[in-house]
Amino acid sequence: MLSTTAQYALRALVKLAEEPAKTVLGRTMAEQTDIPANYLSKILLTLGNAGIVEATRGSGGGYRLSRDPNTIRLIDVVERFDGARIKPTCLLGSPECSDESACSAHDSWKGIRNRFLDFLESTTLADISNTKVRSPLHISALPGTTSKDP
Repeated sequence: MLSTTAQYALRALVKLAEEPAKTVLGRTMAEQTDIPANYLSKILLTLGNAGIVEATRGSGGGYRLSRDPNTIRLIDVVERFDGARIKPTCLLGSPECSDESACSAHDSWKGIRNRFLDFLESTTLADISNTKVRSPLHISALPGTTSKDP
């Protein structure tokens, strides 16, 4: 449901969250996260402009989180890259689909869509990284999932 760019952004942020005391070089992060270096630099620039990461130049430079991972919600990251894509409307693509004029999939899809958005809004970077003892990721309400940690 997320674009590759949003997935890469989350992957890079998890890496930074797992090493909060360190500044990580872009090329090192690219190698360790398996994200193409040029692609990663554009992602980090966007995250820097959003106040989520900060860059330090020179010897000992690199990237680190600008905020506590407990304060960075997944929605704050994903919206930077996927915008309206993460708020899908009609599963069948009908421009007229709404509660008042629903398609045949509306009721089922609306519930899943809302649980997905609730997950992104209620889950922090700390929840998906090794920065604290993990708690269930609030996904037990999605069909075919459990609340156990991976």
